[in-house]
Amino acid sequence: MRVLVTIPGNKESEAGVLPDTKILTEMGKFNDELVRAGIMLAGEGLRPSSYGKRVTFSGSTPTVKDGPFAESKELIAGFWIWQVKSMDEAVEWIKRSPFGGGVQIELRPIFEMEDFGAAMTEELKAQETRQREQMAAKA
Repeated sequence: MRVLVTIPGNKESEAGVLPDTKILTEMGKFNDELVRAGIMLAGEGLRPSSYGKRVTFSGSTPTVKDGPFAESKELIAGFWIWQVKSMDEAVEWIKRSPFGGGVQIELRPIFEMEDFGAAMTEELKAQETRQREQMAAKA
């Protein structure tokens, strides 16, 4: 199963303060462990919400709002995508991460094609497979 692991933003990340060498080194070691174990599929840090945009779909015309999103209490500063056998395995991995200070990490399973049952027709499966192959080729 694939799992999305989100790292919350805070005042520092929203202000554009980058991690110091100590944090980058600790996270690099943890990421090395994840890669060696075949767990990590992707992982990235995100720029502050001041660089972002939100698009709201209401009515016939989408509305675009520029960041920052100060009213948001649950901003994301980074993420991983992991391949694990179970949520329990994902929890065991995140327990080994170099976070502290009351940080709360969210882990959520990602839907797979088979989760959609009969709604995922053979044509839709072929389309999904083709899209994934095209994305992999461009990566």
